[in-house]
Amino acid sequence: MVSDQIVRRVLKPVIFLGALIPACHLVWAFSTDHLSANPLGDITGDWTLRFLCIALAVTPLRRLTGWNGAIRFRRMLGLFAFFYGALHFLTYLVFDRFATVEFAGNVSWTVSHGIAAAVNDDISKRPFITIGFTAFVLMVPLAATSTAGMIRRLGGRRWRALHRLMYVACVGAVTHYWWLVKVDVRRPIAYATVIALLLTLRVYWARAGAAGGFSTKSSSPLRSLTVRSGRSPNSSCG
Repeated sequence: MVSDQIVRRVLKPVIFLGALIPACHLVWAFSTDHLSANPLGDITGDWTLRFLCIALAVTPLRRLTGWNGAIRFRRMLGLFAFFYGALHFLTYLVFDRFATVEFAGNVSWTVSHGIAAAVNDDISKRPFITIGFTAFVLMVPLAATSTAGMIRRLGGRRWRALHRLMYVACVGAVTHYWWLVKVDVRRPIAYATVIALLLTLRVYWARAGAAGGFSTKSSSPLRSLTVRSGRSPNSSCG
């Protein structure tokens, strides 16, 4: 299997830089006026779902291959899912809601209250935005508790229970996409199939562990991510 040094010094930096490419493309497209007709879905939305799927696949990959080093990527991949989810929400605010605000009087007050009112109206009246916003909100505590310090404060059991919200966020995100496109649902179906398969594997292993009388849980979040060089351990997100 891949050594810890290769994971830490080569694979993690390469994956980190590769994960930034879609964001760099979004910045380039915005600055050069090359945005597509649907920047919400083409870049930020799709990549949020992709990173959710990839982060969710880390544990099955580890179990199926026996490569425990895969767990070291989970925190980073989960945080990138949150990062692109936040970009998705920000893109929605800028390109969908900001454009509808009518400026008058105190501009800063008009913008903040106008956008807030428009978002609240969308959330209450458009179901696909309601469930998409809910999925994003569920990802916030996962990102906020992804540090080693928060794992210590919460304790491994409560931390794991909280991070099961990842599963709900995945289902909510793919449902949001499905309800949004309405007609051509091939991409939402593909994401839904991947998420369903990954969640089914987790349910199967949990039931097999319960039936066999042994625990299917991995080692504690802190121990599983401890760096052998003695540095502070990383945590995982999702």
